Amino acid sequence: MPRPRPAAREAWKLKKWYDVVAPEVFGKATIATVPALDPSQLIKRTVEITLYDITGDFTHVNTKLKFQIYRVDGTTAFTYVKGIEMMRDYLRSLTRRRSSKIALIHDVTTKDGVPVRVTIVTWTQFRCKTSQNKAIRTFMKEVLDTRVPQMTFDDFVRAATFSDQEGSLAQEAFMKVKKVCSIRKVEVAKVKVLGTPPYVSSSMSQVQPQEVPASSA
Repeated sequence: MPRPRPAAREAWKLKKWYDVVAPEVFGKATIATVPALDPSQLIKRTVEITLYDITGDFTHVNTKLKFQIYRVDGTTAFTYVKGIEMMRDYLRSLTRRRSSKIALIHDVTTKDGVPVRVTIVTWTQFRCKTSQNKAIRTFMKEVLDTRVPQMTFDDFVRAATFSDQEGSLAQEAFMKVKKVCSIRKVEVAKVKVLGTPPYVSSSMSQVQPQEVPASSA
């Protein structure tokens, strides 16, 4: 392997290290430490970790979080949640023979105007009829259309991520769909954030492009 050139080594030495912190909904925990020559290089950079890396709770190991940096203050880089996704191996493990898996992909907007695309899935104990599948999808859509527009973006993130907590979207959907047939599990399998929270938009609008110094004649 070729040895790094002196210029590359010097550039690396000039880099500063920045602590990347999660949003307040995750206790502003430090989720990564990254190097950069200039703080502006960190804007829109993403970091992916599991929820377990933040909480230390092994039951959260199957939830993957994607954070995006939107502001740097000193040596601290602040983020917001760009996406949430359950591990594919975990989702496959929930599928059983002679049972049904009913998925709904639905776009909805939070109280503070952030559009999100939510994939919510129900697994049943036994195979359902077509009419039951339709009823389950209707109930899941009803939960999203009723709850999410009443939540701020951060409240939505909490309700979508912590499915084991009271008041989560998964638990509320479970209470609805269990009226249709015997249900084994309901999970928010994926969230794609299609916009940015107000505090992110206002912060990024204040970032001014760096001026290029005029070359001397």
